Amino acid sequence: MKNIVLIGMPGSGKSTVGVVLAKITQAIFVDTDILIQQQENKLLQTIVDEIGCDNFINLESAFLAGFTPDRFSVIATGGSAVYTEAAMNNLRNIGKTFYLQLPYEEIEKRITNIATRGLAMAKGKTLLDLYRERIPLYRRYADTTIDCQNKTIEAVAVEISNLFKKEWNAF
Repeated sequence: MKNIVLIGMPGSGKSTVGVVLAKITQAIFVDTDILIQQQENKLLQTIVDEIGCDNFINLESAFLAGFTPDRFSVIATGGSAVYTEAAMNNLRNIGKTFYLQLPYEEIEKRITNIATRGLAMAKGKTLLDLYRERIPLYRRYADTTIDCQNKTIEAVAVEISNLFKKEWNAF
């Protein structure tokens, strides 16, 4: 069975929507950022600070390229998952990808802890730079784009559930 994979900017609601979606679909919820933290036994921001942005992306890519859940899951990825083809090819192979799309202004409102959030962002870049850089990648790798603006977490989760159910005759 295919899994549900959520991609999008930090602050787009991947983890929050993912938890609700897992309840609706009776799936396991997996947050790959948390799995990487557990694997490295460090906070995401500490990992990024210690090894640098590019090395973190390589670490994340290696993890995601080999990741396969053992049962039906809703997978919330880190915002930087889209930087490597190896990671995204595996995620698209094991699941259907949903891009949680929000305008930059909404992302900016939601990201209040940029220094501690664990963003894979090169020194000197801004959140807007990151947004502009990643949006084409999210669009490229998304099977489906979900416009999340002015929708509740529950409404987004139900929309994804209905689309997934319709395509895969799941649950």
